[in-house]
Amino acid sequence: MKRIVILGAGESGAGAAVLAKVKGFDVFVSDKSAIKDNYKKQLDDYQIPWEEGDHTLEKVLNADEVIKSPGIPDKAPVIQQLKAQGTPIISEIEFAGRYTDAKMICITGSNGKTTTTSLIFHILKNAGYNVGLAGNIGRSLALQVATEHFDYYVIELSSFQLDNMYEFKADLAILMNITPDHLDRYDFKMQNYVDAKMRITQNQTEQDAFIFWNDDPIVSEELKKYNLKAQLFPFSEFKGNGAIAYADKGQYTIEAPTPFNMEQDALSLRGKHNLYNSLAAGITAHLAGISDEDLRKGLSSFAGVEHRLEKAGTIRNVEFINDSKATNVNACWYALESMTKPTVLILGGIDKGNDYSEIYDLVREKCIGLVFLGVDNKKLHENFDSFGLPIADVTSMKDCVKECFAMARPGAAVLLSPCCASFDLFKNMEDRGEQFKQFVKEL
Repeated sequence: MKRIVILGAGESGAGAAVLAKVKGFDVFVSDKSAIKDNYKKQLDDYQIPWEEGDHTLEKVLNADEVIKSPGIPDKAPVIQQLKAQGTPIISEIEFAGRYTDAKMICITGSNGKTTTTSLIFHILKNAGYNVGLAGNIGRSLALQVATEHFDYYVIELSSFQLDNMYEFKADLAILMNITPDHLDRYDFKMQNYVDAKMRITQNQTEQDAFIFWNDDPIVSEELKKYNLKAQLFPFSEFKGNGAIAYADKGQYTIEAPTPFNMEQDALSLRGKHNLYNSLAAGITAHLAGISDEDLRKGLSSFAGVEHRLEKAGTIRNVEFINDSKATNVNACWYALESMTKPTVLILGGIDKGNDYSEIYDLVREKCIGLVFLGVDNKKLHENFDSFGLPIADVTSMKDCVKECFAMARPGAAVLLSPCCASFDLFKNMEDRGEQFKQFVKEL
């Protein structure tokens, strides 16, 4: 019996373990951290042995194949040992893909992938499609493959997941953009990160589709290096340059595979970044066979994604906006670009090799104050102290919200769009966003 070891027992790992057990493998789960109670129960329900707090090497190194949590870096000692002895290491998505013939709609990009993924799922689900939501959002693909049956999966894929995917193929692959992110995981080499994102196109055939932002300079250059077999469906803000989907002169237009048109004002999502998300989602749904009527309904009824430019409340005419998902500089750029009020901007967390110069002009134009929320704010001070704006340093969300409110004035906005990962002070970006909303309510 083939032995499969799963490293990491979060949503991805626990789901992979269940699928491996259902398919008859000898399964063992090992997590160097504590395993949450709900995942322990899931493993116990399927009689899957597990350990937490450390890796017992003799139980890990005898694996025929290892499924690795995307959060575990390649430089981890146990991964290095497995690689040295030639043990295959794959992702949960790669493993799950072996056991389903569902159509795979896969979305990646430095920014916009969660909103685009959620919007595509919303359109397909509301049109009556038998569709599952997986990857970085929703329940693990492996668990759904093990316990349910869907005809389509809409899957958000991070670069970390793509790193360990080899035979998996996306029927519809969507690449939103590529901007610097996670460089700490890629030896601070941008090309390594770019290569990971471009893996979304691997194994595609002439029957498949690749949907991408036509105006992204990095993607445009990378495509010159690839001889892609998939059909190409570029989108752009404006008509021209080969784009088959665009929003020009107030009209949202898709030219292929068949013409579609609606008023841009009818789109439920606002802002330039959301226009790109809506264009990518519209092409994808169109290619999946959604009717014009259902596509129009879906694009005009989507409520948006939590922690992405989410309204957190208005206190004494100061608007609070939760954009905790903005864990890189480019995401913050789009958030600032959409702001129409004088803004107090919250930055900080774990820097991933950020280049803050991208937002310099918008900070000067839009911001009336900065609050640095992090354990180490030295780099932020180096970048922004010379701007002459009021600046405060805080190490808790409670103090952060108080400082922002004191710094703001009636008619202003407070924007949490941190550019950084959250793990210095919070469990994750969701925890950061939830605390922000909670302390706004308590003002």
